[in-house]
Amino acid sequence: MAQDYFGFSLIKSNARNNNATVALANPADISVIVIYFVVVLAVGIWAMVRTNRSTVGGFFLAGRSMVWWPIGASLFASNIGSGHFVGIAGTAAASGIAIGGFEWNALIVVVILGWLFVPIYIKAGVVTMPEYLRKRFGGQRIRIYLSVLSLFLYVFTKISADMFSGAIFINLALGLNIYLAVIALLMITALYTVTGGLAAVIYTDTLQTVIMIVGSFILMGFAFNEVGGYERFQERYMEAIPSFTGNVSAKCYEPQADSFHIFRNAITGDLPWPGLVFGLTIQATWYWCTDQVIVQRCLSAKNLSHVKGGCILCGYLKLLPMFLMVFPGMISRILYPNEIACVVPEECVKYCGAAVGCTNIAYPKLVVDLMPNGLRGLMLSVMLASLMSSLTSIFNSASTLFTMDIYTKIRKSASEKELMIAGRVFILVLIGVSIAWIPVVQNAQSGQLFDYIQSITSYLTPPIAAVFMLAIFCKRVNEAGAFYGLTIGLLIGLSRMITEFIYGTGSCVEPSNCPTIICGVHYLYFSIILFVVSCIIILGISLMTKPIEDKHLYRLCWSLRNNTQKREDLEQDDWVENDDDDSSDSDEPEEEPGFCKKAVMCFCGLEHKKAPKLSAEEQEALQKKLTDTTEVPLWRNIVNANAIILLCVAVFLHGFFG
Repeated sequence: MAQDYFGFSLIKSNARNNNATVALANPADISVIVIYFVVVLAVGIWAMVRTNRSTVGGFFLAGRSMVWWPIGASLFASNIGSGHFVGIAGTAAASGIAIGGFEWNALIVVVILGWLFVPIYIKAGVVTMPEYLRKRFGGQRIRIYLSVLSLFLYVFTKISADMFSGAIFINLALGLNIYLAVIALLMITALYTVTGGLAAVIYTDTLQTVIMIVGSFILMGFAFNEVGGYERFQERYMEAIPSFTGNVSAKCYEPQADSFHIFRNAITGDLPWPGLVFGLTIQATWYWCTDQVIVQRCLSAKNLSHVKGGCILCGYLKLLPMFLMVFPGMISRILYPNEIACVVPEECVKYCGAAVGCTNIAYPKLVVDLMPNGLRGLMLSVMLASLMSSLTSIFNSASTLFTMDIYTKIRKSASEKELMIAGRVFILVLIGVSIAWIPVVQNAQSGQLFDYIQSITSYLTPPIAAVFMLAIFCKRVNEAGAFYGLTIGLLIGLSRMITEFIYGTGSCVEPSNCPTIICGVHYLYFSIILFVVSCIIILGISLMTKPIEDKHLYRLCWSLRNNTQKREDLEQDDWVENDDDDSSDSDEPEEEPGFCKKAVMCFCGLEHKKAPKLSAEEQEALQKKLTDTTEVPLWRNIVNANAIILLCVAVFLHGFFG
């Protein structure tokens, strides 16, 4: 029976048998999804009650009390959004296993994060990455630049892409209008991000990770069973060709000869191996070592050993996407070649609504058509888990950036409560902008979502990676060099990105007419060029201008990381905790708030709590504890040994599948 809800049809078409069916008509799927939401909200509420959310440290850094296993799980869940399930599986369906190299590259970079970058951030005593650059270089322009650019990147490459990919799945599985599905999910996601702070995000991420891995393994088992094992899978993928090809060239629909190799031809390959090794490492360094979403989880750790343990756990979990996303995406092409591998624009519009191709529906199609009742509900929960865990992490980190690096510039005398409210309101603004960007995401990079994300990252992030690497490992770099390197690098990157959007990225059937001199360079090669140019500009201008004295750099760069002398900050903090609201010096009784106001403030973690005033000595002792990077020798040796094992595994896998 057809049913309409506010003008949106709740009917979906089952492509397998062409019968109209009501979405989620069976109680098994509905029960699994309801149980999932109840458990996630229960964990979020438990974390909300358990932790202190009424202070900057409590809301944004979980009170620096996290241990290694929720940190590792949260790093993985924050990284693996629904954009990975949809994007990686879609690109794998189109071109083979090389996209898995994007995930395995992280095995090396997470070690760099835990062993080289985070120790400096902890010693610097920072909450945000722009705050680190302000301490390192002084001035405000770099801090504001990085904050604003990071927020733009969240909208362009993370929030909108994750919402779009989650909506694709829900549209296919539930038959709901894409925008209705997005709004419903965002309301739930924003709810426990706004109320719970980083602690709620990390604990729910841990639960989401378990759900994601279990559900994905089950689907992988069904998929390989359907194609007859790994060897048969390799044979059948090379034969997966759509039945209707029109007058389209064979290279647009036949699987590539190098589909089962990670390393591909340096000139003619769709993912050339030098770009995969070097260009991707530059992007990965920006993402894993300097991005607020990732680093913020590490800064919430009890000590440095827990940071390293979390990075190692995340590295081991990053082994899985090749098997849980790449292979199932390729199997989806085998089972549904007409839909997934469609090349005629009219046919593609009929199957998925996008003329440039339908590879993005590879993973959702597999779930909807292959999984039995109950397990289909579990997999929908997995997709919701990946979407929500990624979005909550981004929302929390974006509100941290806005609150600590932009709002404090506007309102230098803001109370801590005002900052908490500003951060929560900003999340709502971010959501609105991201929804508006979704149509652009849908048609970029031949409809391959993951390629769109990586290309935007290649155009905008190499200058940031260059500045952070040189800031930490070259103390001669100064503010002028860093600022002009960032600015000129951004202009070069934007020239490529804007030109590509004007001409369109096109598809194999209808290539873009963008000039070869601009768009002919692969985005991974462009990343390498932009990084090198940025480094030259930063170093060149720094050497021509006055250096920063060592007394301003203690514990801010690698060569001075163990110096114990008091550092003279180049610039004082914009915002210091405003205790005026506490009226601690007044003996007058405070007016008791009404019940409704009390309940709302408690729910949002804004309840009025008086804390004992710390003396200058106690403040100094607390700061020393928060910036301490000493480790117990036993645990230091354990995490170091695991790092070596992880690096060996990374080298082996690249060699085996190369």
